[in-house]
Amino acid sequence: MSDFFDLAGKRVYVAGHTGLVGGALIKALKTYDIELILASKQELDLREQNRTREFIFDNRPDVVLLAAAKVGGIEANRTQPVDFLYDNIMIATNVIKASADAGVERLMNLASNCYYPRNATQPILEESLLTGPFEPTNEAYATAKLAAMRLTQYYASQFGKSFFTLVPTSLYGPGDHFDDARGHVIPALINRFHKAKESNTPTVTLWGSGAPTREFLFVDDAVKGMLFFLQNYFEKEAINLAGGKSVSIRELGESISSIVGYAGELVWDTSKPDGMPHKSLDSERCFSYRWRPETSLVNGLKETYRYYLKHAD
Repeated sequence: MSDFFDLAGKRVYVAGHTGLVGGALIKALKTYDIELILASKQELDLREQNRTREFIFDNRPDVVLLAAAKVGGIEANRTQPVDFLYDNIMIATNVIKASADAGVERLMNLASNCYYPRNATQPILEESLLTGPFEPTNEAYATAKLAAMRLTQYYASQFGKSFFTLVPTSLYGPGDHFDDARGHVIPALINRFHKAKESNTPTVTLWGSGAPTREFLFVDDAVKGMLFFLQNYFEKEAINLAGGKSVSIRELGESISSIVGYAGELVWDTSKPDGMPHKSLDSERCFSYRWRPETSLVNGLKETYRYYLKHAD
């Protein structure tokens, strides 16, 4: 196996190009000498096996970046487990199998830090996988992401495919979903605080105690890392993409309210679930490849809010 995969002249299919990661990947890939292959959800439903297979065989990409997924916050994951398990398993297995059968040279699958055990030692090592139960509030999504990771690993070991899985820490940035139903904590809080500011609402109620900690990585930094590992990482084992900023949800809420300019009171509803108590990924392995993120949390939040003001409506 070569120690560098050159993207020059390659046909690159980005599955999920309209999402947070996919959109950032498209922006970054436009600086490379490649041919992009894209299809909207209306043009291609990746849950449909035959149609997905037909699309990949017709377009013959050299590289597939699998960023497509059904995503959402705690409430969506908790109340729609069938959707999160079925949709994500079908998307991943259809794309991975069709890519293998069509002779795709290189495939990068994106997993999720939520597929590690709820009570894994922090920061979470890659070896922690399956050493304990999933967090119940996102078990369905985690199960699908675990299955997809294993499938890339098995294609690498059984058939010698240059397929691998990257496990990003929690990502945020321009292009995210800024609503409670689909958005993760940062975009949802930006939206909530902005609306409270506009309507002069005296209090904003947030879920849980605020005590859990999370690690956040700015999406543009993450995408640089993804393309770096696409070209430089050739092991079968999944690898973390980490090195962001760890912060409590309470501190995060206070930072976002300050950046948005909301002057009201934050109220914590402890009757609602916290999710995993702590979640950050160990960065030792990915840092050993001399990759580092560049954007501070404060600067990343400011950039995300600027995007929200321009595009969210």
